[in-house]
Amino acid sequence: MSHVKNQQGFEIAKEAYAAVGVDVEAAILRADAIPVSMHCWQGDDVIGFDGSDSLSGGIQTTGNYPGRARTPEELRADIDKAISLIPGKTKLNIHACYAEKNGKAVDRDAYTIAEFENWLSWAKTGKIGLDFNPTYFSHPMMDGDFSLSSFDETKRRFWVEHGKRSLEIAGAFAAGTGQPCTVNFWMPDGYKDTCADTVKHREIMTRSLDEIFSTPYDKHAVLASMESKLFGLGVESHTVASHEYSLGYAISRKVLYTLDAGHFHPTEVISAKISAVLQFLDQILLHVSRGVRWDSDHVITLDDELQRIMDEIVWNNYDKRVFIGLDYFDASINRIAAWAVGMRNARKAILNACLAPVDAIRAAEYSGDYTARLARLEDRKTLPFGLVWAYYCETKGIAPDGAWLDEVKAYERDVLSRR
Repeated sequence: MSHVKNQQGFEIAKEAYAAVGVDVEAAILRADAIPVSMHCWQGDDVIGFDGSDSLSGGIQTTGNYPGRARTPEELRADIDKAISLIPGKTKLNIHACYAEKNGKAVDRDAYTIAEFENWLSWAKTGKIGLDFNPTYFSHPMMDGDFSLSSFDETKRRFWVEHGKRSLEIAGAFAAGTGQPCTVNFWMPDGYKDTCADTVKHREIMTRSLDEIFSTPYDKHAVLASMESKLFGLGVESHTVASHEYSLGYAISRKVLYTLDAGHFHPTEVISAKISAVLQFLDQILLHVSRGVRWDSDHVITLDDELQRIMDEIVWNNYDKRVFIGLDYFDASINRIAAWAVGMRNARKAILNACLAPVDAIRAAEYSGDYTARLARLEDRKTLPFGLVWAYYCETKGIAPDGAWLDEVKAYERDVLSRR
């Protein structure tokens, strides 16, 4: 392996990790196999291709950096570029608003795999898995800020049908890629100001969801999940699908529950919730984001919370029970760089979790030696993780830290600037 530029540093790192009982090569193999689902909506500011030209439903994208993808072809090309900068098993997460109607008069309540065939063909070519989301926002059939819990029966039925079609599309994705497809149900339904009745909309929401999930689908291939939220822009005072509602629905109906890092109070973290909800659910979905004071969906950084999330997954052997997806959208910086920074940070945190001497740390805890536990947790932070990451990227043919941004800048000069 002398041809590997980072081999010498890697050998030094192996010795350091071996001294604390960690097999570095086994850790790399484990980390490389854990999938992370990259969100398509970072590339075009969540606009999509099915007719919307602005956002509603408590969502806002800020910034106007040049080069936004305007067509499905441009978006897929940008995604390809981003994926070329990211090591490890990558999936792509698609919202229903990224349908390609090709001039047909078809709406979200009647979408089929036909509107997503190009996405499936692209995924097959790249041998990557797909995840899916019904799009319950930015549409004329929204009843103000209500969808599945609308008092308007015509509009409610439209959104119920959209949910059913989304399960069918996910089934086609799973069959076509040979990988399970998560389907994340997030509805912005709620009130801006204090409401007098907190019950009726939740009763209607429950009825609507029950109708959707009564549709036969392969629950091993299609993994439906309920996402909660504390509040959204314009729906600050009452959220129908709150944490308690969504978790209760997931447990009682045996679907997954989605923990989004930006959907809780600023003093809450989802890393603290993972092992709690997995006492009562078989599997969960994560939307890893970074909220700055609110659900602002900043690009994720390699901060303590990101590391703790991945530690929880890896240290508890939850990698087959927790599906990791990213969810942020920043239009103030180069969008491909935003993907690369976030995805590379997610993969760094996963690798670092796999490299941690967790057995020694936990042995100290189990024996009641909390002094040793704290010392080992702190010593872990200065282990030569960067040397392992550099070696990992090189052996995967991925540009290392300090070099990948040059590729993005060249793509911006040659492609994005001409849009």
